Formats: sequence, C-alpha cells, structure tokens
Amino acid sequence: MGDARVRGSKKIVFFFPAFASSEATAPLGILAVSTPLLMAGYKVVLIDSTITPNLKQRVLEEVKDALCLGISLVTGPMIRETAEIGRAVKAWDKNFPIILGGWHPSLLALQTLEAEFVDIVVRGQGEAAMLEVVQRLENGDSLVGVEGAGFKQDGKLILNPPRPLQKLAEMPVKAYELADFDAYERLCGRRWAMYTSSLACPFNCSYCTNAGVYGRQWNGLPAEQVVDETFDLSVRYRLDMLWIVDDNFLVDLERALKIAEGLVRVGSRFRWSIQATTNLTARLSKDELRLLGRAGLHQICQGVDSASPKILKLMNKTFQDFDSIYQSAERCLDAGIRPSFNIIFGYPGEGSLERRQTIQFIMDVCRRFPGAEFWTNIFTPYPGSPIMNHVKELGIVVPDSFEGWADYFPRYTVLPWLKGRSHRRVQVMRDYLRIAFDRIPIAKLDAGTAIRAFQHSLSYPARWRLDHDFYALPFELWLNRKIKRFVSIAKPKVDAKQLEPAVGANCP
Repeated sequence: MGDARVRGSKKIVFFFPAFASSEATAPLGILAVSTPLLMAGYKVVLIDSTITPNLKQRVLEEVKDALCLGISLVTGPMIRETAEIGRAVKAWDKNFPIILGGWHPSLLALQTLEAEFVDIVVRGQGEAAMLEVVQRLENGDSLVGVEGAGFKQDGKLILNPPRPLQKLAEMPVKAYELADFDAYERLCGRRWAMYTSSLACPFNCSYCTNAGVYGRQWNGLPAEQVVDETFDLSVRYRLDMLWIVDDNFLVDLERALKIAEGLVRVGSRFRWSIQATTNLTARLSKDELRLLGRAGLHQICQGVDSASPKILKLMNKTFQDFDSIYQSAERCLDAGIRPSFNIIFGYPGEGSLERRQTIQFIMDVCRRFPGAEFWTNIFTPYPGSPIMNHVKELGIVVPDSFEGWADYFPRYTVLPWLKGRSHRRVQVMRDYLRIAFDRIPIAKLDAGTAIRAFQHSLSYPARWRLDHDFYALPFELWLNRKIKRFVSIAKPKVDAKQLEPAVGANCP
C-alpha cells in the first residue's frame, strides 16, 4: 500500500469525526493507541472535526507526508464524515492506507472492510495491534498474522485472529499531551477530559454492546494509580472535571472507596462523574457517599432504563430494585452528589402502559428529590448487543453496508413498532421531560437571569402535561426553541434533525 516515500514516513495522522461539539473533549480511543506509537518514535497528528476549521483541506495537507490515516468511530452519524474524508483521501491517492478502529469496526469488521475507502480495521483494544500494523506498513510487510487486524489482499477480505484482551493495568498511559484543551474549552466553555479506570461490566443487559467487545471481563486499575493519574491530569492541564467513562465504576466497592480516600488525601480540586448500575449504587451507605462527595464526585449516572417490571425482565435487568433507587437518590443528594438516571423508551414489548409507568416514576423521583435528573433515549439495536440476535423477528432491517449505519442515532431512532404519529408523540413527551426539571449539561450555559426565569416558568405546564399524558398543541416547546436563540451554548456539529425529516419538527 502506498509508494516508497509514504512507506518510510514516521508520521501517523488520526482523524476523529464529529459527534456532539456541545460536549467536546479529546477522543480517548485515539489518545490510547497513540501512546505506543509515540514511544516507538512515530510522530502523531490528531485532527478532531469538532475543533478543526477547513477540515478536509487540513486532512489532505497532513497525509501528504504521512504513513497512514487512522479514524476512530462508533456506530451512527460519525460514519458519514468518515466516508467523506475517506473518499477525499482516496481521490488524492488510491493506495494511501486508511485504518478504521473503535466500537463499530470492532463489532462489524468485515462489513466495515467492504467499504471502498477502508483498507484495514483494528478490532478491540487497539494499542498493540495499531503499533504492529504501522510497523508492518512502514516496512512494506504483509499484515498476515497481526492479531486484532483485518485487511484487504488481492481483492479478498482477511480477518486475523482476535488479540487477547490485556488488563488495563498493563496498558500504557494515554497520550493526553496530544489534546488541545484550550480549543475544547473555547467550544464548550469547560476544561474537562475523559478517563478510564476500569473496563467492562459483569452484567449482560440485552441492549448493551459491552460484552461484544470486552466479554464481561471486568478489570480495573489499582486505586493508587487512579489517584495519581487523575490528580496529575487535573493539575497538568488545569481540568475542572473528569468524566470517568468506566462501564460500571462501582463493581469493586473497596477500590472505589480507596480512590476517594486517596483523592481527599492529595487535596484534589477537580469534580468527577461515574456510571454505575443501580444495584451497585444502592450498596453505598451515607458515610461512603459523603466520602465520595468530599473526593469530588458530583454525579452518578445510573441506567434505570424503564420502570416497567415487564420491560426490565426483557432487558435482562431483573437485578434492579426500585425501592433502593429512591433510597440511593436521597443519599446521593444528602452527600451533594447528583443522581442522574438514563431511560430507554421504545424497547421491544413497551406499550403505552409501560411508558406511563416510566413517566410516573420519573415524575415521582424528581418531585420527591429535587436535583435528581433524567436523560432519555429511544431504543437503538446496536451491533454486538444480545438483542441483535432477534432483529429479524422484531422486523428491524439491519443495514447491509458500512455507510448504512450512519442513520443510527440513539435519541431519534424510528422503529417498526414506534413510527409515524406514535414516534412523534414520544419525541414531544421527551421534549417536555427536558424542560420539566432542571438538567445540567457538560457545556456551560450563558443565559441571563430573565431568560433562566422564563425557561423555569415553562417547567410548570410541562409537568402538567406529563402528569396528564397530554401533548397536543405543544406551544411551550415552540417558546422554548425561541428563547434558546438568546442562550449561548455550543451546538452539535452532527444535527440529528437531518437524520429523519419526518420527525425533525419535534427534535430539539
């Protein structure tokens, strides 16, 4: 692949396609695979679509003297920009190697390789595999035998055996020095970063792709290493927040509390957020939550997903106890920690009754515990999740090409059993949930007192509508859209309204 000049280059270009610029920060996957390359003497250039002007021109300039282009992405709209950049590079040099990695290529490697502009895929943990691929490209060697890689050869698609998962403690520290935190701060108004302290989750929720990549093999960094690394990151890059992206941070409760004790001991000043299942969060006592709060923990995101026992059983989430959710919400707020709950509407088997159960639960929690917040999605059947084994019987048509997955978007999916008027009704319902109770995004809001007061006044009719299941003539949503013109906040570069014109009028 490529000519002799390119093959001898020590420069690697990474491109990160846009997703949501309102919460922009450095792409963790690219920072991870960059470290072994930097240690081996390669030069790494990171181009992030959310902060890079004249994007296509910049990519084409950087690849001129590079060895290859790497792109990291997940299923959904990021594919659209990936295809645009990939075709532009191939129009410049059809032999220039383009490598795709991340969740989507890991789960659908062969279909991804079928794309005309894709030469190589890296599956699963990419640190060691990417380094070996790059070294083979530099030397002009075949990619046969590179574990975790797939490639094209003589018109054939070849997938090498998967690379065994490494423990997180054996992985190199991510190359945060590549991130332009000043640019991200200019965009979303906050200096923050993502950090991984553990991988995988021992549970197997039917909608989750985690097992498809990590096989439910949970492993975490030692508490001391987490303390040292996060404290250093916050000081070195003047970060005021870290989003710890572990699938389930509280699997090892003793470790979690040791991390908190360590952060208190070193005098950390940054805030941090975690994700955890509701049953594990419920184990925390008041004193333990207060310790986590003193250490800077300010938010625990929990996947409630539904308030219907029927739907939870279908989701393989019978471990969820609603009494403990109320209890943990109360304890979190007492400790100064925001309980944040995720909901999935439209799961197979959900009808109006089950949806009302969930709405009533949301309303009850938010009224009893002001400060609790809910974020909602519409069910999206992702590759790698257990429920994907049943998509045919559910009437879901799975895309038959890499680019066909570009319209998969977790908040706006149209489903065979949720479309047309019923889909629009759910979208309006979700819009009212957004304004009924305060939610705090990562991006800073710049709104005056009068605007905030007006937006707050809309919460009262929104709550009435949700209580009475009445969404006709949604004039409050129209008013809210008008008032948002006076609120300064970074806008998503990927506009979900473009994905489904039929429901675009009801999308925020």
